[in-house]
Amino acid sequence: MLCQIACRPENLRLVVHLAGRLCKAQVADLLEVCAPAVRPIVELDELLSADAAGIDALLRLEQQGARLVGLPGYSRPEVEILARQRGR
Repeated sequence: MLCQIACRPENLRLVVHLAGRLCKAQVADLLEVCAPAVRPIVELDELLSADAAGIDALLRLEQQGARLVGLPGYSRPEVEILARQRGR
C-alpha cells in the first residue's frame, strides 16, 4: 500500500494525516502540501513504514517546525539514528 496523504484544517493549523508506506515517490507530495503551512501537525499513527527518503522528509518537516504525532515507537529510533548520521 502506498502512502495516502490527507489534509484538513484544525484550529487554524493544517493537519496532514499519513497512512501506509511513505516512500521516495510520495515525498514531493508530502513536502508540497506542508510547504504553505506554518507548523503543520503530521499524524503518523497509520504510517506502516518509511524508507530513508520518507524518514528524511519527516526530519526536514520537524526541523521546519512541524509537529510529528503518533509516530510508532519502533520508528522513533530509526528517525533519531538518521538525524544523528546527518548531523541534525
